[in-house]
Amino acid sequence: MAKPARPGASKKKKGPTVGSGGQGRQALEGRGPTPKAEDRSWHVAGKRKAAQDRLEAARSRTGRGGAGGGGAGGGRAAGGKPSGATSTSGGPRSAKKSGDAEILSGRNSVLEALRAKIPASTLYLAARVEMDDRVKEALGLATKRGIPVLEIMRPELDRLTGPDSVHQGIALSVPAYQYAHPLDLVEAASKRGQAPLIIALDGVTDPRNLGAIIRSTAAFGGHGVIVPQRRSVGVTAAAWKTSAGAAARTPVAMAPNLTQTLKQLKSEGLFILGLDGDGDVSLPELELADQPIVIVVGSEGKGLSRLVTETCDAIVSIPITAATESLNAGIAASVTLYEVARRRSLR
Repeated sequence: MAKPARPGASKKKKGPTVGSGGQGRQALEGRGPTPKAEDRSWHVAGKRKAAQDRLEAARSRTGRGGAGGGGAGGGRAAGGKPSGATSTSGGPRSAKKSGDAEILSGRNSVLEALRAKIPASTLYLAARVEMDDRVKEALGLATKRGIPVLEIMRPELDRLTGPDSVHQGIALSVPAYQYAHPLDLVEAASKRGQAPLIIALDGVTDPRNLGAIIRSTAAFGGHGVIVPQRRSVGVTAAAWKTSAGAAARTPVAMAPNLTQTLKQLKSEGLFILGLDGDGDVSLPELELADQPIVIVVGSEGKGLSRLVTETCDAIVSIPITAATESLNAGIAASVTLYEVARRRSLR
């Protein structure tokens, strides 16, 4: 009599097991020879080769040594919008505003803002202020535009502008700053027939650095500045003050995500150049100055972030005499802008 099966036991008979059949043979063969440095997209040499290929492609499209104003416009549709590109904000392009109204102080800043017809709500004058030409012109412009003028005592003006502000007896209340879209800066350069020259900030939190960069951008023919939406300085009264009024003439755009914005600008034909003391390209040897470029400036302490560094076509260093010295963000941007402007003037 057959022995009864154990409850729950399998009824299948155990057969021969299947061998590996060479399944691990491919793993034993290895990955082959190591690719050349220039064939690795993440390697410095690979980035340099990719940038060179893009540079040659841009020059072949324009038929001359520089891309001029058409370098960044080659991928655009007739209506002026980028072909096949989407807004970095995930929707239609619209300017963004900063949170609260700002108080601009100082005669140059106030006068430049009034000359640029920036919306303003109130002009404040200290009692018995010295009426030099700048104050007289500011008062005349405010009166002509119907902006209320209030004369207040100096202690009140000190409180209004803040303890660290040098207001010079005059201040202007302006609404929250309205930021441009990053692609607007490219379109503005294309309309002028110029190769875009844009500065982007990565982790810069000092408003005085932003003001100095805005001022240098205006002085050397730049088309605007891009600031990230998070962990970065915005256009505040302190930035306005340092820019000496240049913020009225130079647009500042806001990027919800700086890395994604840089990638989109790269797809538009712009070259992304990061500034770092350990860069692989020295500024005097830069060959991309006549091309549409974005210069990315990092914070003085941390420098460029990893994702931004990986997005750059090249990392540029500024040669300095003393190895122990370093340049802050504002000065580094100014030196680079000057060199780019000088090279473009020699074209």
